[in-house]
Amino acid sequence: MTAPAALASTGVLHAGGPAVWVALAACVGALGPSGIRWLRVAQREHYLGGSVPRFALRWWTVGWPNLVLGAVGLAGLVASVWWPLAALATAAAVAGGPLGLSLRGRTSQLAWTRRLRTLAAVWVVLQALIVVVGVIVGLPAVVAAAGTLAVPLVMDLACRVMAPVERRLVQPYVRSAAKRLEAVHPTVVAITGSYGKTSTKRHVADLVAGTRTVVATPASFNNRAGLARAVNEHLAEGTEVFVAEMGVYGPGEIAEMSRWCRPDVAVITAIGPVHLERMGTEEQILEAKAEITELAHTVVLNVDDHRLAGLADRLDGVNPAKEVVRCSALDSDADVAVEKADDGRLTLYVGGSPAGPPVPAPLGLQPSNLACAAAVALRLGVPATDVAQRLGRLAPAPNRLAAGTAASGVLVIDDTFNSNPVGARAALEVLAGTGALRRAVVTPGMVELGRRQAEENRDWAAAASRAATDLVIVGQTNRRALIAGSAGLVPVLVPDRAAAVDWVRSELGPGDAVLYENDLPDHYP
Repeated sequence: MTAPAALASTGVLHAGGPAVWVALAACVGALGPSGIRWLRVAQREHYLGGSVPRFALRWWTVGWPNLVLGAVGLAGLVASVWWPLAALATAAAVAGGPLGLSLRGRTSQLAWTRRLRTLAAVWVVLQALIVVVGVIVGLPAVVAAAGTLAVPLVMDLACRVMAPVERRLVQPYVRSAAKRLEAVHPTVVAITGSYGKTSTKRHVADLVAGTRTVVATPASFNNRAGLARAVNEHLAEGTEVFVAEMGVYGPGEIAEMSRWCRPDVAVITAIGPVHLERMGTEEQILEAKAEITELAHTVVLNVDDHRLAGLADRLDGVNPAKEVVRCSALDSDADVAVEKADDGRLTLYVGGSPAGPPVPAPLGLQPSNLACAAAVALRLGVPATDVAQRLGRLAPAPNRLAAGTAASGVLVIDDTFNSNPVGARAALEVLAGTGALRRAVVTPGMVELGRRQAEENRDWAAAASRAATDLVIVGQTNRRALIAGSAGLVPVLVPDRAAAVDWVRSELGPGDAVLYENDLPDHYP
């Protein structure tokens, strides 16, 4: 006797009753709101395989309401084996949850691009197949309930199915970009790093602009598709220098980009525990980033990072013809160094000697990034004296330690983008250096740090407790770790960024300062 027949013989399927089809219809109906939620997460996470299930686990395990709602959904699935209408509980739980992950989105609404529409269509087909299989095997309510609970996994499967297709769709734009680069033939400066790459890219462009015609990739156009788009849309005739930011989500990506956007000068700003969830270890991050050096004639490395110091030695040994430029914010005897004195002034050193008099240091700029940018400018023919003078006129990238005074008189330090352990500690130093009587930190903590995330957030919260008088913790993602580290302070807990801003406006006034450290989109708990 087959399994469906056996179940039918015991009355499990309630043959001839409408309950099975009511339950099936409810589960199919729940797919709509659930699919919208997880499509939004997939889009925000760049359609990367594994991202949607990872966020689903976070959401369903954050807070007792979601844990209870998830348990109700699972219980409904199990009970539907004997009583099909129990699947209504599963459908209701999935349609309404996880609580807090909204359909519309406050900071990250769905953009119905061609890619998202295609992904949605593939996902619908996969979900429909699950329903059809359930009908064929004679367990429509049970299988439909299971498929409803499995929406994040099915969405992830759709992302993985579409990944090679999307890669092929981008290829014509890559070929067009390669031809454009060949025709314009600029000197290509490629920059990567766990952090600091966007700031360094802007610094390079600003230091070189007064001497040569330069174009830099906009915003964070740092993957294959974004880089191709930047070349096709922004690389004008007569451009002498093209500055390209290259990001990485896995091995081989930078090597592939470097084959058609070949670096003349390659820069690595830092290696750190960013994207550990995707990359596994910092050693793997180093090897993936080091791909940028393979075809470059000149390699610029921040040797204050011991991993990059080791890479510099390794490159010297493998290919003596490759020029390796060691940069530092700590050692004035490095090939190129930018040191910040206690009085806040910057001095550029080239080959151990000052290249010019000290200049005022703009708030928030990292000397190691400046040293890398200065090294590139020098290699592109900008006179050392000009580089030294221009350092004092540089500005931070938007949302990266940018400071300004609000109408209320509060000094606002905006470091809401690309938060990482090194940069976040530097931001605390800037806050402490303001001399403000009341100094607040507003943060959801740092993410994408893998197994080290809780530890890094605890340690940073302890440092924040020493630098600040108030700590405002936003959201649930790192709440437990930040509270654990905030010895000496009683944290203020708020659900979202808007509530944190309301707190700042009501509590702080003229002469006070606030540091906004990181800002997570609302697909994070």
